[in-house]
Amino acid sequence: MGAGGSTEEIVSTDMHHWYAKFMRECPSGQLCLHEFKSLLGLQNLNPQAKWYVDQVFHTFDLNKDGFIDYLEYIAAINLVIQGKIDQKLKWYFKLYDADGNGSIDKKELLSIFTLPHPQKEDSAINGQQTMSAEEFTATVFQKIDVNDDGELTLEEFLSGIEKDRDLLELISKSFDLSNVLKVIRDGGHAAPEILAAD
Repeated sequence: MGAGGSTEEIVSTDMHHWYAKFMRECPSGQLCLHEFKSLLGLQNLNPQAKWYVDQVFHTFDLNKDGFIDYLEYIAAINLVIQGKIDQKLKWYFKLYDADGNGSIDKKELLSIFTLPHPQKEDSAINGQQTMSAEEFTATVFQKIDVNDDGELTLEEFLSGIEKDRDLLELISKSFDLSNVLKVIRDGGHAAPEILAAD
């Protein structure tokens, strides 16, 4: 799902361009959830895909005011383009922690990996033909739930994923948001094939 050379093109784009783009798309200076979906061409999503897009939006809404302002917008772009692996893993952890209680349980992880994502027609583990979402979730917990309490803390998640190259690669590929940035950069809407299947 990588965007090829697009991340390099995005990196070479200066902040003035990003500011002008943000203000053109969002003159109020605050991007609401509806505008976020509109910008990415993600209307009429099925309930599961809508939930996923909502989670992504709320994870980028750092101050939890219901809007993505310019600084949050730039932080999101910077994370996707230049973020170090531990920064990206912290973002993934926030995405997975749907109830915001500071830990991920099996149900939360399973729900993320069984969703039809806006960027894919199938589940997040589409490339992993031999493993179902249930098996993948069980494997993650078996490998990185060190105290075997059925919940992953941020520390367990970070250290466990960083130590397991296969999990790290799978999670990184599954939630690569460079195509989202390409849509934003190009000012167009998402191609139909990146919308979730019903």
